[in-house]
Amino acid sequence: MKKLLFVLILLMVAILMTLTRPDKERHKEAMLKAIEEYVDEESKDRLGDNVLAKISKGVVMKTAETALNSKLKEHNYFLCNTTSVRLRGKDNTLSLGVFGMVFTFDKEMIRDKLDEALKTKEYNQTEREAAKQSAKELKKLQKEQRKRERQLEKEKRKRERELAKEQKRKEKELRKEQKRREKEARKKQREKEE
Repeated sequence: MKKLLFVLILLMVAILMTLTRPDKERHKEAMLKAIEEYVDEESKDRLGDNVLAKISKGVVMKTAETALNSKLKEHNYFLCNTTSVRLRGKDNTLSLGVFGMVFTFDKEMIRDKLDEALKTKEYNQTEREAAKQSAKELKKLQKEQRKRERQLEKEKRKRERELAKEQKRKEKELRKEQKRREKEARKKQREKEE
């Protein structure tokens, strides 16, 4: 009876582990969070809290995200899963997922892997891809900005036309009023003369 209960508990735990195994996106989010924490610490230590540090952080995070999007591989082991990245012909395990949680490796390992990635050709390629993606986003933002400016200019011209129409209408009314007054004045003049 105890053996059956033990087997049932093991089976329930195995089913729970299988159902709660995190997906690749959760692994990627956990890795990006760990990298961001590492980059925050390093940028504050080396650059302080200034604009250059924020720009550097943005570039590193965009490069890391691009690298993870293209290089991160998920390995399913039924009860759990891991992710890895291939650098210099070697698979490097980055995270372990079990019971709906993702465990990343320590910051020293991230530092080593990032330093290693900096020295490889793969990093340069992902950096170019990130730069291209950033350039595309910048172009998109510029295009949207130009579109907004054109829209604002269009609205400004429309308001100016409406103001000009309103001004002409007022002038026309003033001329009518002036003619009416002149007409009344002439009429009064004639009445006085008679």
